[in-house]
Amino acid sequence: MLRIERKTNSRFLLQRIVSLVAALAAAGVVVAICGYDPIVVYREMLKGSFSSVYYVQQTVQKVVPLLMMGLGVAVCFKMNFINIGAEGQFYMGATAATYVALNVSGPLAPVTMLLMFAAAFAAGGCWCLIAGYLKSKWGVSETLVTLMLNYVAIKLVSYLQYVLWKDPQSFGFPKIANYPAELQLKPVLGVHSGWIVALLLTVLIWVLLHRSKLGYELSVMGANEQTARYAGINTKKILLLASLLGGGICGLAGLLQAAGAERTLNDQMGGGMGYTAIAIAYMSRMEPPVILAVSFLFSILLQGGAYMQISMQIPSAAGDVIQGIILLFILGSEFFSTYRVGLTRTRKEAAE
Repeated sequence: MLRIERKTNSRFLLQRIVSLVAALAAAGVVVAICGYDPIVVYREMLKGSFSSVYYVQQTVQKVVPLLMMGLGVAVCFKMNFINIGAEGQFYMGATAATYVALNVSGPLAPVTMLLMFAAAFAAGGCWCLIAGYLKSKWGVSETLVTLMLNYVAIKLVSYLQYVLWKDPQSFGFPKIANYPAELQLKPVLGVHSGWIVALLLTVLIWVLLHRSKLGYELSVMGANEQTARYAGINTKKILLLASLLGGGICGLAGLLQAAGAERTLNDQMGGGMGYTAIAIAYMSRMEPPVILAVSFLFSILLQGGAYMQISMQIPSAAGDVIQGIILLFILGSEFFSTYRVGLTRTRKEAAE
């Protein structure tokens, strides 16, 4: 019989490095079976991410939504609130910001920009708060609720893009009008200024989780909710607050993507990054600096994979296969870094 025991200590960083190397080797085998040279494939991925200033800028640009949503999910995961709805909260934040950008006009663009940030945070937070309220009130699974709300949010954006907010000047193409120039995020070092917001938020979330009362309460609830109640923590209040904060951060990610990278709202701009952010937060053990590093790694896979399609005529699925194998190995290593697997001796063997 197998025996599974929790380890008292584990070499987290070493095991992550070993699992990453193993994942790259396994992905290389799959690439070789498909008829491509793994060394050339990896070289082209790095070339597509770092060989020019433009490619570096594109790589950094992809870090922003992954990092932002990873931070939002981490806040929820810290208290064992399994938020699978980062994608939906991302779209709702972008939708609210787009409404403000296209309908609230005024001489002071900074004021309108602040309204966009507030609207994006509120929309994303309230979208996640639905699941938080249902869980606190009736114990409804937040995993199912947040997952289903993703589809609602994406279909809502599709309806706005194809019908309600369709730009009459798009010559029949289903497109929402671009943000006014004064409300688009200006580039800093060749990348829209959202990367500065993302870095600042990384620091703020680290302070929140490690140097604040709320962060302590989230950790206690994540470890044991009964203990949190015994310690006098208002678990329902913290649950609602954390879901609002986590969803709001994902909503801000939607704003940065819409006002920065896309300059408009569309139903394809998420590209499944919300689901990738869930894996990033889990792999990083909800640590903001690690989330930043892992987000950068996945942005290399995304940018390098897109470059390979052009340079080597490799199908886009190849990049997805490499990304999936890396996810599989690293998430699998999470189990072995936390638990020890052995064989349980029978009574007869123990007596001998």
